[in-house]
Amino acid sequence: MMKRETWKKRVLLFLTFCLLIGISCGRKDTLHKIKASGVITVITRNNAHCYYIYREKAMGFEFDLAKAFSEHLGVELKVITPTWDGLFDALNKEDGDFIAASMTITPSRQAQADFSHEYLSVQQKALVYSGNYKIRSIEDLAGKTVHVRRGTSYEERLHALAENGLDVKVRLYEDTPTEEFISMVADREIEVTIADSNIALLNRRYYPDIRIAFPIEEPESLGWAVKKGELGLLGEINGFLNKIKKNGLLDRIYNKYYAHVEIFDYIDLKKFHERLDTRLPTYKDLIRKTARKHGFDWRLIAAIIYQESHFDPNAKSFTGVEGIMQLTRDTAEEMGIGDRRDPKQSIIGGVKYLRKLYKRYGEAKDPDRLLITLASYNVGHRHILDAQEIAREMNLNPQSWSSLEQVLPLLRYPKYYKKTRHGYARGTEPVRYVHRILTYYDILKREAIS
Repeated sequence: MMKRETWKKRVLLFLTFCLLIGISCGRKDTLHKIKASGVITVITRNNAHCYYIYREKAMGFEFDLAKAFSEHLGVELKVITPTWDGLFDALNKEDGDFIAASMTITPSRQAQADFSHEYLSVQQKALVYSGNYKIRSIEDLAGKTVHVRRGTSYEERLHALAENGLDVKVRLYEDTPTEEFISMVADREIEVTIADSNIALLNRRYYPDIRIAFPIEEPESLGWAVKKGELGLLGEINGFLNKIKKNGLLDRIYNKYYAHVEIFDYIDLKKFHERLDTRLPTYKDLIRKTARKHGFDWRLIAAIIYQESHFDPNAKSFTGVEGIMQLTRDTAEEMGIGDRRDPKQSIIGGVKYLRKLYKRYGEAKDPDRLLITLASYNVGHRHILDAQEIAREMNLNPQSWSSLEQVLPLLRYPKYYKKTRHGYARGTEPVRYVHRILTYYDILKREAIS
């Protein structure tokens, strides 16, 4: 009898154990579900610094980071873009697995989700029209109305300032992008808005009439958010972020979108925006047609032409280059161009020559290949070869633009150029040249997206 009862108890315990194991297995966390399905869904925003489509290709700082994370996990990436107020709802309803939307980590948000380590530090800045010097400090916001989106860290900070005695009025908008407020400041429709420093610096390219006035908060951290308790996914995200900080991928993605945004030439950018309306239309169709024939984005070619001549077919350099694409006499002859000052001939010859240079750098992968090609158009193929040789001697990757950015300026110094086959070069010029073209190209792409 005793043995029978003991056997029953053992069976009962075994069944209970099996039931608990079954329940446990049924409650797989998000990371397990992602790996099992082969898909991870990022919750982000459709704007210039998170995620957008350009020439049928998904782009954006947050998108590229999320894409790299999906590849780290070995799964496919899907994207959803709810309203700003709907980000946490989408997360908690499990419509998406994590939020990557350039979101600052604040106590109120930490109450709604678990956040990753910092991957970028930003600071809230007040933005005003460039000619407005009445607003120079936080105290000058007294009596002013500041326009921001509801539910942002900007709103939280402005309310905190008001609670501390600053007589600032806050006008809140529903799901209006920060870029829209910046545009409204540039057009003098509103007087003041707030933007994180990365957004402010990037948009100053598109709206040169804004002025980044002063910070209204200490530096803050951007982080990705996961549903409360999803420690497995959070740990994987933190491991990934630590990895890309060490191997340089985070810097490469950042530089793709934000490189040199702190360099700002108001007069140059103002003129560029004006000439997009007054000069570019004359040559736009020809640029499109020629760029398409040789496999380039026409906006890149337009950016090169502006850097070369400001769309002036009669431009002539002290070095002897001429025309709208500033061809040398030898290059013009090589490309079959009879009249360098004829815009059609110059554009056809210049783009054809650019394609020839591009073919020379087949060992490099894009975007490095394209950037090296641009530098070569400016300084010449031979000096690029010299710079690549110096890069090898310095244990740098000769097919990487970031390496050549470091090396090309060294061609100004006898210590380096005396060892090269082709001698001295004004090596800082091609670096500045590429940076300028990328700025103009970014503005043209932004207009296409808009």
